[in-house]
Amino acid sequence: MSFYTRKGDDGYTGLLGEGRVPKYHRRPEAVGAVDEATSALGMARAACAAPQIGPLILEVQRDLYLLMAELAATPEEAAKFRATDDKRVAWLEAQIDSLSGSVSLPKEFIVPGDSAGGAALDLARTAVRRAERRVAELYHLEEITNPSLLNYLNRLSSLCFVLELLENQHAGHPTALAKK
Repeated sequence: MSFYTRKGDDGYTGLLGEGRVPKYHRRPEAVGAVDEATSALGMARAACAAPQIGPLILEVQRDLYLLMAELAATPEEAAKFRATDDKRVAWLEAQIDSLSGSVSLPKEFIVPGDSAGGAALDLARTAVRRAERRVAELYHLEEITNPSLLNYLNRLSSLCFVLELLENQHAGHPTALAKK
């Protein structure tokens, strides 16, 4: 078995379904942005000490792999890979609601870096936001039709913020505010 195929040496990549597109095309760009967010979440999972954060992030990472499959599929094949739906969005909302009772919402912007895990979660949040922008572009151009993909990423950035506050609290650090 080889770890390389040489199929992308021409600057094109395959989709799930018929066809190849340039690697800089909107669709692989969106998949790549979600892949980055998944990796950033992995870094956060490795850095966080609060016990409830790791298993929650792992479940989200698994969701994101399914979300990437739908993004990577041609419009004709997308329904075969659909796993992100209103139920998964509601699950994220339930996680946020459950955790928000454990932290207080700052009245101002916060400065990341109060703990290593919290900083990693903030970096993951920004990666999720980039992925959301790329998926929003596909959705608004009607290249994807599942609004739950966009909704999931939007809620995920909120979850990352709540998890950052939780991790900072667990680490015994007060949240640094942007204003003095």
